[in-house]
Amino acid sequence: MTEVLKLRDLANADFNPFVEERFFFGENEDPYPLLAELRAKHAAMPGDYREIMGLTPDVTFPRGVPHFMILSYDEVAKALQSPQIFSNQAYTFNLGASFGRSVSTMDAPEHSRFRRIFQKIFLPQHVKKWGDSIVDPVVNELMDGFIHTGKADLIGQFTLHYPFGVIYRQLDLPPAEGKLFHKLAVTQTLVSFDFEHGSEANANLGEYFPKLIAQRRAQRGDDLVSLVAQAEVDGEYLPEDILVSFFRQLINAAGDTTYRGTSVLLTKLLENPDQLEMLRADRALLPNAIEEALRFDGPVIEQSRWTAVDTEVAGVQMPAGSIVHLVAGAANRDPAKFIDPDRFDIRRPNANRHFAFAAGPHICIGQHLARVEMMRAMTAILDRLPNLRLDPDMPPPSLRGAMMRVPHNLHVRFDPR
Repeated sequence: MTEVLKLRDLANADFNPFVEERFFFGENEDPYPLLAELRAKHAAMPGDYREIMGLTPDVTFPRGVPHFMILSYDEVAKALQSPQIFSNQAYTFNLGASFGRSVSTMDAPEHSRFRRIFQKIFLPQHVKKWGDSIVDPVVNELMDGFIHTGKADLIGQFTLHYPFGVIYRQLDLPPAEGKLFHKLAVTQTLVSFDFEHGSEANANLGEYFPKLIAQRRAQRGDDLVSLVAQAEVDGEYLPEDILVSFFRQLINAAGDTTYRGTSVLLTKLLENPDQLEMLRADRALLPNAIEEALRFDGPVIEQSRWTAVDTEVAGVQMPAGSIVHLVAGAANRDPAKFIDPDRFDIRRPNANRHFAFAAGPHICIGQHLARVEMMRAMTAILDRLPNLRLDPDMPPPSLRGAMMRVPHNLHVRFDPR
């Protein structure tokens, strides 16, 4: 009989990571005017992105290290394509503390070796199958809970939950512990400013996943844990610390990015009802609408790198051992690349040229899954929530954050079914 594994909650079971997360990512309503002002003056400049945005510094970064920002589209593109200069070692401090030995903290050749294995799992042909078997059932089950009411908070009742529900099913985790997995996944990312709770969540997940990996190796299923746990490098299983780190990060990254991207897209469509109607009339616009939401207000505004050597960007000298903030949010609205960049436009011809998923050798492994999830969720909303509109009796949505962007609520009305 298979042992039923139990996930351990935090000692303070009432701890709410979603409140603290807002503090860490910021409550900035609109960081883009300041980014535009900075970008117009400097393609690159000295400065810590968090401090410039009025946020507390990342306590995991080493003290006394110089910080720089890269803001223009062309210079961000060059940096993302130059890992030999701009190393992912910057993430060993925060993501390393959150997830352990993650591929996101590695550089070539180690990064290339492990990434090839994980990337095979998320190829488009595999992800497309998950759309039918996993994504659609999760989306429809959540919508069934409110579709008869004619109103909903699409954040609290839908977008916050559906991507995490997809990951639970892919990993074949116990449904009853879904909320606890979500809670610990978010809490572990708080290590950059709440080391106590972040480390405790990290330890609890780190205790659970080795047991789960051993169990799935002994009794293989068709779930993602079984698939990855059986993968081999040079005739040997992947190292356990690499696997545990991958699953820790997957629960959070695969859910969080999609939650934020879908929420932004819905918000901008509801704020621009002419574009929502355009999309209803021509569903072929949906893929580009997704890309435009990721460009316009992508879920991750800043990506960090570490200078492996002395370098110069746009006349700014950056010594080896510096933290460099690649400001994707500034690059994605660079007027040198995008016409009228502060306008949301689902017909934008080059909307997909954004850096929401980074670029180069460290481009997001799960980008294809995120797009499939957003496509399926939006299709269900367009199909099942007729006459969707903002609720006039509730506060309008407000996108917030300086690091990761999302509205906290999205109150809507629609014709009940």
